[in-house]
Amino acid sequence: MTTPLEPITFGERPLRIEDVLALANRQVPTRLQDDAAYRQRIAKGAQFLDSLLDKEGVIYGVTTGYGDSCVVAVPLEHVEALPRHLYTFHGCGLGKLLDAQATRAVLAARLQSLCHGVSGVRVELLERLHAFLENDVLPLIPEEGSVGASGDLTPLSYVAATLSGEREVLFRGERRPAADVHRELGWEPLVLRPKEALALMNGTAVMTGLACLAFARADYLLQLATRITALNVVALQGNPEHFDERLFAAKPHPGQMQVAAWLRKDLAIDAPTAPLHRLQDRYSLRCAPHVLGVLADSLNWLRSFIEIELNSANDNPIIDAEEERVLHGGHFYGGHIAFAMDSLKTLVANVADLLDRQLALLVDVRYNHGLPSNLSGAPADRAMINHGFKAVQIGTSAWTAEALKNTMPASVFSRSTECHNQDKVSMGTIAARDAIRVLELTEQVAAATLLAANQGVWLRAQAGDARPLPPALAAMHAELAQDFAPVIEDRALEGELRLCLQRIAAQHWRLHA
Repeated sequence: MTTPLEPITFGERPLRIEDVLALANRQVPTRLQDDAAYRQRIAKGAQFLDSLLDKEGVIYGVTTGYGDSCVVAVPLEHVEALPRHLYTFHGCGLGKLLDAQATRAVLAARLQSLCHGVSGVRVELLERLHAFLENDVLPLIPEEGSVGASGDLTPLSYVAATLSGEREVLFRGERRPAADVHRELGWEPLVLRPKEALALMNGTAVMTGLACLAFARADYLLQLATRITALNVVALQGNPEHFDERLFAAKPHPGQMQVAAWLRKDLAIDAPTAPLHRLQDRYSLRCAPHVLGVLADSLNWLRSFIEIELNSANDNPIIDAEEERVLHGGHFYGGHIAFAMDSLKTLVANVADLLDRQLALLVDVRYNHGLPSNLSGAPADRAMINHGFKAVQIGTSAWTAEALKNTMPASVFSRSTECHNQDKVSMGTIAARDAIRVLELTEQVAAATLLAANQGVWLRAQAGDARPLPPALAAMHAELAQDFAPVIEDRALEGELRLCLQRIAAQHWRLHA
């Protein structure tokens, strides 16, 4: 009997990246903090705003226009209409739609921010946003159109609009009008109160949700790249002493030391070894801990940037109901996420470059120390017409080049918008989308190099010049054999590459964590 998972609670408790990932994958139930004191604290912000309206106070985005129109007063008789106008005129997103996993992460990030109680929204809004997550009602959100300051306005307008019964959602696998889904679930669409559309839209939820997913993918990719490297050390008859613990004590970057330790464990480096063929392997093997270690060492501060943003109030203005103050600032600016994602995509692209170089060694008879050309398993009488992994190596080179091209930092391409009111913007959402694309490409490189490494290990065994595989690698090799047969006669490998990518996406293989 399985133990029920503890629900993720939205409220005063901070969330971790792993919580967002579990929620995005529908692996865990959720709840909204509902004790009386918490509900009262949330309600107090909306009540304070209402009291200011009664006194005809000036509040940005409530009794004024938006952006450069903040100098335009909105008469009280039009204040109720302003939220609908905000999400309506921002309904101009283009590009692909965010997938279901990313959309859930976005909803989670927005809900967690609003749960701080300083955004001036009602409890009812939090409840409906949580109900969207619980019932898997997913707004269809175009991924393009945000400059990442003044928040993810355009993509988040699709959240505000669907909560109000407008636009479209994905529900039970079908694309449907939001109004129809509200009726089916017995809900009345929300009529957003003053500040509520702004609170929903004027934040960093899209870039932050994507950043959580990117972080989790990069963390697994780090472990997978280390395992692939170990397989390639075996396939290329590399020198395992490159990962000696005493060697890394002399340059003690913690992540670099961790990768070296994983390699020692995978290669059973403390076990007796045969005499070495050479003192030094090429850099893509010898320096793998140094390359992968940079990503390993960066994950802690990347986590800090992402989780602080996730657990922050990041809209404007901030409503301090306790002190009865409206604080106008710029917390919608996504600079930390922009920098984290610009950094992550560079770190990950370096992993692609490392694995691409390892694959280039595997297929080349000048450097692979006795493996067949292009890793073909064909017998001698058919070797001349078989080409093994030749095209896979070409594809890997293309994917790597594209990943490297996409490392141009988005954050330095700030554009002045809103009649120069938003004259310095973060580009955080573009950076996060770039990071996801670089991860996709690098996972393709990893899939190709993993299958090639596994083929190389098999070829060594066939030739009878391989030492027994260490336990971790033997288990991995056996598991891979269940889905990926050795390439003897040429076959199209697209289907197997795609299956390998599915395994990577599901984090199928238990690795080093």
